[in-house]
Amino acid sequence: MKKSKGIVILLCVLLLLAGITYVDVNGIDPAGTASASDIKLGLDLAGGVSITYQVVGEEEPDSTDMADTISKLQKRVENYSTEAIVYQEGSDRISIEIPGVSDANAILEELGKPGSLYFIAETDEEGNANYSLQAVTDENGDMAYEYVLNKTLEELEAEGSIVLVGTDVQDARAGAATDSMGNTTYVVNLTMTQEGTQKFEDATRNAYNKGETLGIYYDGSFVSVPAVNGVFTDGNAQISPMESYEEAENLASTIRIGGLKLELEELHSKVVGAQLGVEAIETSLKAGAIGLLIVMVFMIVLYFIPGVASAIGLGMYVALIVLLLNGFDMTLTLSGVAGIILSIGMAVDANVIVFARIREELATGKTVRSALKIGFDKALSAIVDGNITTLIAAGILLILGPGTIRGFAQTLALGIVLSMFTALVVTRYVLQALYAIGFKSEKWYGVSREKKPIDFLSRKGIFFGASLAVIAAGLIVMGVYKVNTGDALNYSMEFQGGTATTVTFQESMTLEEVNDQVVPLIEEVTGSTVQIQTVQDSNEVIFKTNSLDTSQREALNEMFREQFQVDENQITSETISSTISSEMKTDTLLAVALAIVCMLIYIRIRFSDIRFGISSVAALLHDVLVMLAFYAVVRMPVGNTFIACILTIVGYSINATIVIFDRVRENMAVMTKKEDLKEVVNKSITQTLSRSIFTSLTTYIMVGVLYVLGVTSIREFALPLMVGIVSGAYSSVCIAGALWYVLRTKFPPKEKK
Repeated sequence: MKKSKGIVILLCVLLLLAGITYVDVNGIDPAGTASASDIKLGLDLAGGVSITYQVVGEEEPDSTDMADTISKLQKRVENYSTEAIVYQEGSDRISIEIPGVSDANAILEELGKPGSLYFIAETDEEGNANYSLQAVTDENGDMAYEYVLNKTLEELEAEGSIVLVGTDVQDARAGAATDSMGNTTYVVNLTMTQEGTQKFEDATRNAYNKGETLGIYYDGSFVSVPAVNGVFTDGNAQISPMESYEEAENLASTIRIGGLKLELEELHSKVVGAQLGVEAIETSLKAGAIGLLIVMVFMIVLYFIPGVASAIGLGMYVALIVLLLNGFDMTLTLSGVAGIILSIGMAVDANVIVFARIREELATGKTVRSALKIGFDKALSAIVDGNITTLIAAGILLILGPGTIRGFAQTLALGIVLSMFTALVVTRYVLQALYAIGFKSEKWYGVSREKKPIDFLSRKGIFFGASLAVIAAGLIVMGVYKVNTGDALNYSMEFQGGTATTVTFQESMTLEEVNDQVVPLIEEVTGSTVQIQTVQDSNEVIFKTNSLDTSQREALNEMFREQFQVDENQITSETISSTISSEMKTDTLLAVALAIVCMLIYIRIRFSDIRFGISSVAALLHDVLVMLAFYAVVRMPVGNTFIACILTIVGYSINATIVIFDRVRENMAVMTKKEDLKEVVNKSITQTLSRSIFTSLTTYIMVGVLYVLGVTSIREFALPLMVGIVSGAYSSVCIAGALWYVLRTKFPPKEKK
């Protein structure tokens, strides 16, 4: 009976995995919504729409107004994708790039005309209606009613019926409120500027006394015509009720973009290709598949039957994450790939912890059945604590981080939840099924041998010294470069802006052809890394480089003329601002700092010892500083992927350290009087050493294959991750435990009376 039950469980798991994989590979779904081919990709992987706006009516707009406009536009376009970017081009242009879409006209229609929002009184001073509800025919020939202006905007402005404009609105946010009946309703909360507060008070008093509405007019149509139920004197008001939160958010977003200080008009729009190209995507997928296969084989060879269960769980994990990326409508970018790689590493990590525990229990004479149960039970706290600390970081970044960071946090959070599910549920049931169908002998699971503790703590001076030397060398190199070049690190155009050169070739070129034939020549002339975007249905290619001076631009133009016979008039260059704004940098730093504080609090609560938290954060900071040292010495370009790499290593490092501290806590609870604290720490590190090595090795394999097979841009992403993985393993094993021991002995806990 038990054997047949095991067969049924195993077959169900295998059939579910096969079904999910079939949908994944073939893109088949009866509802038409779960096709893996429908996953939204970012600009780097799939391209999107590029729109350029020009400021209306000002020769040289104020830099503060431009920055404010870019900031508000950034929040607006993030409704389309968290990976959308907004940056300044030249002195009076703003460019928007939105991934995953191919219809520029549809985006323009939805985005509307920035800076064209008006609040209009219902009647003028003589009582004539400024707007009225009229019957109109829609594009399908159906009759509908909507508010329509009875006068031109010029006439309304001349007679004073435009009572506020968009710049009088400081902010607009969607929210929820409770009405007098206790029901929840959705609202838009408005906040006026200091000048707008007085205007709004006058406008609402006039409308309230007359029993009239106040029309909000944007880009050629009314977006809302709310009734005025009182006089608002403090500059705050609500528009309600809204049918849904989405409707409230759309109206709030429309009001924000209509409240831009600068009025913009569309200069041109185009559909641009992927920055990394088809080859990069194909090689990345190929590398991921090869890496995953190697990891599966590695786990099977190392752990036998548990390794088979782990391989099935990993296959399930990959299939599920592909489907859920589509189901949650997430945008996948190279940064998102980093989050997935980290979560795969953590899924393997959970399996390694469990399997090591099973072998330890078998070594004590437990039966296989008991060892399986106890192994999962004992591993649970380390797995949960390690994953929750990383999940806390992902959650904070998701809430407070800027758009591109939220994309990373989304995939990381999803990956963590799925990795815990597959490791603790899928792998467990598969193991039980395999046991039930006959794999009951210890030989299929392996028995661990008692290891003599390695005296790590006696070498703590060497470890601390080596780490300080590496970090100090990095800081010195950064200081030297700061003095000589003005920049401590090799910042790419994402951080410090650059030059966008648009070239119209005599014939169309693919991204791969541009990479092979053109990019090496540009790098030779400019000495800069190059980011490419092809333009759909044209011979145009956009080359983004670090800032070029006049002589470099002339040399670049000459190269295009001589090598590709490009007409001088078909080459245009514009200075572009950084796509990672100062506000985005600040938001990222604040989000990371808050995430570290929250992790510290969680560790303090779970471990009842703040020294564990301090040591974990110190190990984490160690890895970040080592990464910075690597970027400084190698002069690796610091761009969008830099942030993803740092955040990935932060998550990886804290997880690895928590596993060791969990074992220290466990061993302290049962330590004998003969054992001292040093022996306990050395024993704990030794017991978890295989986990530290194997987890690092499997994650390193995943990233290493990506580095070997990937194109240049992929390698620039993979190489720092490889360094970070090594640093994370080193800090967890050699630094964290030793530092906790030092803190514990120097600042011992107060003895309870």
